[in-house]
Amino acid sequence: MSTVETLTDDKQPYQRKPEWLRVKAPGSPEYMRVKKLMRELNLNTVCEEAACPNIGTCWTQKHATVMILGDICTRACAFCNVKTGMPRMVDPLEPEHVATAVGELGLEHVVITSVDRDDLPDGGASQFVKVIQQIRERSPDTTIEVLTPDFLRKPGAVEAVVEARPDVYNHNLETVPRLYPTIRPGARYFQSLRLLDSVKQLDPSIFTKSGIMVGLGEDKREVLQVMDDMRTADVDFMTIGQYLRPTPRHAEVARYVTPDEFASYETVAKAKGFLMVSASPLTRSSYLAGDDFAVLRANREEKLAAQSA
Repeated sequence: MSTVETLTDDKQPYQRKPEWLRVKAPGSPEYMRVKKLMRELNLNTVCEEAACPNIGTCWTQKHATVMILGDICTRACAFCNVKTGMPRMVDPLEPEHVATAVGELGLEHVVITSVDRDDLPDGGASQFVKVIQQIRERSPDTTIEVLTPDFLRKPGAVEAVVEARPDVYNHNLETVPRLYPTIRPGARYFQSLRLLDSVKQLDPSIFTKSGIMVGLGEDKREVLQVMDDMRTADVDFMTIGQYLRPTPRHAEVARYVTPDEFASYETVAKAKGFLMVSASPLTRSSYLAGDDFAVLRANREEKLAAQSA
């Protein structure tokens, strides 16, 4: 399908989404149950705050990415739909509420992320630790994935989260280094790489994960270099998805990457040694992360059983 140029509310042209990016509006009974539970427990989800196109699919399957530390970010990335401003005080009941939601939904795998909290001395690391501890106490069989900020200039923050021993430590590079000044101005590419590398140095048993968006103006060579940088940092899992412009105030979509191009990226990434790769137009960092991790965990257990036989 060819792209069609139309107009946004601020009269700026943009490309109409191609067919492979069209999704149905959410509304299933399970979706409504998850939404109701999140409101009752006063919890935020990145699914809602980031206007994720997969919210209907994920919530129907009882997959949700809980966003802790409030819904206001101290940074203003050009791709992100989360509000920017002065955050509210940290909710001391939040860890307990997250654990309650995990238990009531019967989650086998949960993803915990947060806004950037540059205003806090530890960047919010202690709240991640408390959430992990509460989930471990109430749902010991649930695997936990954290998707943390970069903890820029927050010494000891990464170490604290690693010591709490999540099963997967995710931190997204988001885009290629050339585009950081305009797309992710408050972050530093090599700081993010160092974070991922330090997790492995601190605890090699924790799986590490990172992801990028494409369609922001990067070229294939730059994407392949990011893959190499991730592998140098011993990153285990990689996700690649299409950038979608949340509002006319955000960065424009340079182009829509085709499904065939995503398939090519996935093939190359697997050849470079990633244990798990998800690359598609609708891939997001946390999209059905539990399914992917369950497959990997089953394969690892099968190999260990074969070795001991």
